[in-house]
Amino acid sequence: MQISNIPFGITDWSTVERTEHKGEIGLAYWRTQNFGNVRVRFVEYTPGYLADHWCVKGHILLCTEGELHTELEDGRKFVLTAGMSYQVADNTEPHRSSTAVGAKLFIVD
Repeated sequence: MQISNIPFGITDWSTVERTEHKGEIGLAYWRTQNFGNVRVRFVEYTPGYLADHWCVKGHILLCTEGELHTELEDGRKFVLTAGMSYQVADNTEPHRSSTAVGAKLFIVD
């Protein structure tokens, strides 16, 4: 990722419009800001959420609250709790998210 031509700025995430995205089960609420080719999101998954697709987009993801389960297409599974993060490159390891209790995430991609 190359970050360039973005002046210093502050984001009050509570003022960013929230959009709803349906999962296979449950909902995801995104607050999204785009800075050039960098997308930054504050995402909230409802309890019981299961993604409706295998994602191949690269991310740097920080769990800020709750518990996130990430499954890779090859069968490996990981659990993140508040303060834990993961990183994955574009088009390398398809992954999908779920949560039994809900989760809040800060994602850069």
